[in-house]
Amino acid sequence: MNRSLHKGIIFDMDNTLLQSRINFPAMKQAIFQQWVDHGICEPTLEWEKHTASQLIEIGRQSERMTSELEQAMWEAVTAIEKEGMHGAVLEKHAVEVLDKLKENYHLYILTNNAYAAAVEALYETGIASYFDEIVAREQMTTLKPSPSGIHYIRNLHPDWPVSAWTMIGDSWIDGRAATDGQVAFIAYQGNQLDMERHEVTPVVYITDLLELLRVLEA
Repeated sequence: MNRSLHKGIIFDMDNTLLQSRINFPAMKQAIFQQWVDHGICEPTLEWEKHTASQLIEIGRQSERMTSELEQAMWEAVTAIEKEGMHGAVLEKHAVEVLDKLKENYHLYILTNNAYAAAVEALYETGIASYFDEIVAREQMTTLKPSPSGIHYIRNLHPDWPVSAWTMIGDSWIDGRAATDGQVAFIAYQGNQLDMERHEVTPVVYITDLLELLRVLEA
């Protein structure tokens, strides 16, 4: 990968740096049930096949959405996030890799979680100080797989070339956001079939964070 004077790495958080216990099926079901109860979607919607962020956007785009309903949805989502993030542990070699990368890169977090939940988990695991900024859903206009968060981070350094940026994540939604934001994507323990199904082509697949040190210097 090309090296430049200014370089930024954008990390997904859940299951990339932290092993969280967020109950995503429960989150998706809670969102779906609220939408059904308020006539935003049909009870026949196959909510299991959608990501939580996709279900959220279905509601946010609906003419039936109200500020009160959106607030209630975010409160339910945040409660599930905070419960799942409490007691989170780091992925293997996370500190060792962040220590090394911090010498040559500006590091960022990009997560669909609430800012408060993300900050709490990062401080609890002792890695918050590695990051120039923690970008959560409050800083995005639309959640990943939208590139909104990528654009937000890139705009922090508008003079940097696109080649200066790399994103690391475990999910196709990270890869889609990176791709649509014109940022190189490295898949960490990613599902190759999911990536291909959503037209995501990572620069490389890795299974251990230590591999980042070799890949980024190549």
